[in-house]
Amino acid sequence: MYDLVIQNGTVVDFEKNEKYVADVGIKDGKIIDVGKCPESAKKVIDAEGLVVSPGFIDIHMHEETLGNTVDGDHYDIANYMLRMGVTTAVGGNCGNNRQDTDVFFGFIDKNGAPVNYLLFTGHNYLRNKVGLDAYGVATKSQIQKMRDMAKREIEEEGVIGISYGIEYSPAVTFEEMVSLSSDIGYDILLSAHYRSDADKALEAINEMIDISRETKLPMQISHLGSCSAFGNMTEALELIQQAIGQGLSIQADCYPYDAFSTRIGSAVFEEGCFERWNKSYDSVMLTEEPFKGMFCDENLFYKARKEYPNMLAVAFVMNEDEVIEAYRAPFVYVASDGLLNRSQGHPRAAGTFPRVLGRFVREYKALDFIDMLKKMTILPARRLGLSNKGDIKPGMDADIAIFNADTIIDRATFEEPVNAPEGIEYVIIDGKIALEGDKVINSRLGRAIRRGELSKIL
Repeated sequence: MYDLVIQNGTVVDFEKNEKYVADVGIKDGKIIDVGKCPESAKKVIDAEGLVVSPGFIDIHMHEETLGNTVDGDHYDIANYMLRMGVTTAVGGNCGNNRQDTDVFFGFIDKNGAPVNYLLFTGHNYLRNKVGLDAYGVATKSQIQKMRDMAKREIEEEGVIGISYGIEYSPAVTFEEMVSLSSDIGYDILLSAHYRSDADKALEAINEMIDISRETKLPMQISHLGSCSAFGNMTEALELIQQAIGQGLSIQADCYPYDAFSTRIGSAVFEEGCFERWNKSYDSVMLTEEPFKGMFCDENLFYKARKEYPNMLAVAFVMNEDEVIEAYRAPFVYVASDGLLNRSQGHPRAAGTFPRVLGRFVREYKALDFIDMLKKMTILPARRLGLSNKGDIKPGMDADIAIFNADTIIDRATFEEPVNAPEGIEYVIIDGKIALEGDKVINSRLGRAIRRGELSKIL
């Protein structure tokens, strides 16, 4: 007997690039049969007219600080991830972990989570551990200490690699980053938030490519849109494609918005940023009280940077058509870069995946449905070494999103950033129903996934 059968749903064969109608039989957290399911089931879902997709895999988001509750719930970000069909997410990006890995994973081991979690260890997190701030120059001794900590994080805590947040630590040198990860002795993935954007984007992309070349490790370029959607996306994609042609493992991710978000006090907003973006103070919106929803003028901008440096701000500075151009490249995946402070921030944390499928694919007709579904599921799964996730086939983990392709759409806005999307009918994690319609059934089915469980990272 199956634990669950999903009947009459539309499944995508990623190898043939075809849709077909099938039943999906699930038992003990695994997909057992796809096609005909001859046994009875404890529960049946009628998915006629709906897409039965692998759960979305968010290769780039920013995890919560577990132990700090929001309305009695620790998972301020993952709760919204679940509602948009995400079943697995990767935190620790942009060089930053919000708390120690053992604390974060330990909490999930004990309590479960709304989604499955993997983590990077962040370079800037390690820099803070050895007493360096964003403008501190690392000594050889400090680099060695960071390297030792990174090795321990990989070996003992199970992080999947090292993330760099280069723009957030302007003093970081190329030599420091290469020394940290060269010959580290493990099969790991690197990711990087670039050194700069706009007119400096190509130089920044070359630096990330060179890190990969020197370390001989795969590099995931973070949120390519906020690096290069300023008039030079075509050249950026050509640079990456050239590196791939040279045998390097370079890939990227992107979120589907023309505005980025980060803390107002960060180095991103240093002098010269508006000239680089060809924008002014009024392109920046503050997302939290006492300035929630307010666009800056010069006085408010500097007041917020000085008095509320950890406040999340949104900068409307990118070109949407170049974001779409990025998604057409075979090496660019969908990711949210989701980050919230007490449910405030950028709507990408609650809207990314439905926005791509609803707006960019269905409404704009700018992108192919199957291609984008791959970029949300099987391709990030392969990149991460999640060999049992990302596809609807026998033997795969039963992490599934069931959605209506005709109605799926994001409803999160910059004014109301955590509004739930429409069209996500079910989310299943480990073969159990986590979400049904607009109701969360079980928000503790996710678990911590450590490096030792992964196959080779591509």
